[in-house]
Amino acid sequence: MTTRVSSAGLHFRSLNALMDAHARLAKTQEQVATGKRILTPADDPVGATRIQDLTRQIAASDQYLRNNDVARARLSLEEQTLADVGTAIGRIRELVVQASNDTVDYSSRQMIRIEIEGRVQELIDLGNRKDGQGDYLFAGLATLTQPFARVAGAVQYFGDQGTRMQQVSETQRVVDGDSGFEVFGRIAEGNGAFVTSASAANTGSGSVSTGSVIDRSVWPGGTFRVQFTSSTSWQVVDSAVPTPNVVATGPYASDGAITFNGVSVTVSGAPAAGDEFVVRESASTDLFSQLDALVATLRINTEQPADKAQYRTQLDGSLAQLDRALDHMLEVRAGVGVRLSTLDTARSAQEDGNLDLQQLVSDLRDIDYAEAASRLSLQYTGLQAAQKSMANIAQLGLFDYL
Repeated sequence: MTTRVSSAGLHFRSLNALMDAHARLAKTQEQVATGKRILTPADDPVGATRIQDLTRQIAASDQYLRNNDVARARLSLEEQTLADVGTAIGRIRELVVQASNDTVDYSSRQMIRIEIEGRVQELIDLGNRKDGQGDYLFAGLATLTQPFARVAGAVQYFGDQGTRMQQVSETQRVVDGDSGFEVFGRIAEGNGAFVTSASAANTGSGSVSTGSVIDRSVWPGGTFRVQFTSSTSWQVVDSAVPTPNVVATGPYASDGAITFNGVSVTVSGAPAAGDEFVVRESASTDLFSQLDALVATLRINTEQPADKAQYRTQLDGSLAQLDRALDHMLEVRAGVGVRLSTLDTARSAQEDGNLDLQQLVSDLRDIDYAEAASRLSLQYTGLQAAQKSMANIAQLGLFDYL
């Protein structure tokens, strides 16, 4: 059977072949120019879908890295602020040691008190420090609220106890700061187990040390009183109601240890009969109330022996409290350091994962230039052949042979 092809049909077929060759060449040229194998989803539907999914993962990873930067900036600023707080507390401690010297007179103590008051204001300012975004570092979740202010003579905290979290990976969140309640409050009193004080009604010259724990396992907590039944003997009673129980007794010797229930305190000087000293379980306190108490102590006029003993007891307690505050700041700084290290690890893992995702996208989307160049050359040759064939066919006609 003979198939007849009309001149119009032959021209149409040749034109389609020429246009197809031109379209293939144009597409390859565009791929080479853009460096992309997939220009539209139609080029590779499965590959295009996979690229879209990987791109979303890369965008999420970039956001995690930005969150990491925010957390790092806040924690680095907090770490520096805590270092500044430690420096200020250390200076206050030096001044307290200086004030505890018996050769320092009342006038000199007032000069020390004035500097300490300045340091207290410095600490308030540090507690109100802001980050680069204008948010308060130590206000908890209430980042637009100034956390510390002096009201009616006392420093009060107006933030909350919440903590901000930053998502730094798909499965990992990091706290990007500490509330002022955690940093400047929640400091254990005294030596951490108990705190000592002298009764305001004491008439003798006895002062009590901050004491120490000998055996924590037998320290029951609660409140005890060291009572001087005479100037040469003492007894320790608990807080039982209505009649306190005597838990220990002994003769008094200045600077001698008074030991009971796993703890030991030292009374110095000459207490009078009826004087008493309180030993109670430590609770949490805040730095500013303790510093205000220290300032009040420095105002005590020590002309009378009883006042001097009260001054000595309170000043020793302030020194112990400053040591606890310094230890607390170091603990908070250690926690900040751990979180900064966590951010380093998370960033490294996120960046490595990002590189892997970008490589997968490149493998799916990017063109193989060697293969594309070879294909481009072949398609160009094919287009030239199609153009030449079209030109020859265009010259064919019946009248050419008449």
